[in-house]
Amino acid sequence: MTLTELRYLVNLDKERHFGRAAERSFVSQPTLSVALKKLEDELGLALFERNRGEARPTPIGERIIAQARRVLDEARRIEDLAREGHDELAGPLRFGAIYTVGPYLLPNLVPVLRERAPMMPLVIEENFTARLMEQLRDNELDVICVALPIEQNGLHAWPVYDEDFVVLVPPEHHWADAEAIPAKQLAGEKLLLLGPGHCFREQVIEACPKCIDPDRDGPQPQSGSSLETIRHMVVGGLGITVLPRSSVDNRPDDRSRLIAKSFVPPAPNRRIALVWRKTFPRRQAITQLRDAMLACGMLGVQFLPDVPPPRED
Repeated sequence: MTLTELRYLVNLDKERHFGRAAERSFVSQPTLSVALKKLEDELGLALFERNRGEARPTPIGERIIAQARRVLDEARRIEDLAREGHDELAGPLRFGAIYTVGPYLLPNLVPVLRERAPMMPLVIEENFTARLMEQLRDNELDVICVALPIEQNGLHAWPVYDEDFVVLVPPEHHWADAEAIPAKQLAGEKLLLLGPGHCFREQVIEACPKCIDPDRDGPQPQSGSSLETIRHMVVGGLGITVLPRSSVDNRPDDRSRLIAKSFVPPAPNRRIALVWRKTFPRRQAITQLRDAMLACGMLGVQFLPDVPPPRED
């Protein structure tokens, strides 16, 4: 039994398909299939049920896969400890960001971090909060940038900035000359939101619950796949939307086509934080990353320089 075989085992459980698991493992499908058959023969039992290209773990397979995850996590911990004995700012930092943060943070952050920690390049992943949290817990990522609150069991969270939400309307909209928009009035408009799975969608609905009818008898916002797609839909006259302030202030100026309006106070907002495993040993890397975020000149947010780091357990 080898760590490589255990990685194949975990990847097949994630993908439930031999071809996709082989791609995730950067090997050919026959290589992965032979290795897992060898592992099953060694253990003397079937770990997966194969049916028309789909692979599902057997009951005992689920228990063995869970143990394999723990073994791989401890093996990576040995690598982390070895790295800790050297320079914590030497070596890539695997960084994840949610879709509504990455495009507006990274162009400002990456040059600053490269100057401050040239030996610590970011390996970047953009995804949904749930997927990033899964990758973090599986040690596929070192640190992620997400909106709070989250389930912090076994994790540290260090807030970095707050930002308000704004309403984006075309120049001909009847709110174009308004000073501020009451959140409850969103329910009377053609509202464009991100699709299900995006935490920002849920935050907007929380600010104005009546903008969506859970029984599907009332208003149902149209959905877009990204903030930029929704922005184009607003330009095209399909409705209005709500965006985080940073997505408006950190992009090329398009005020001739779109107008950002503030909410009537207190405006709905969100808090963005860095999150990492409590066992992650490169604390200096996390501090350097946060310091670079504070110094990167990102617009439209209220940085939190005085928030102390989480206490070590």
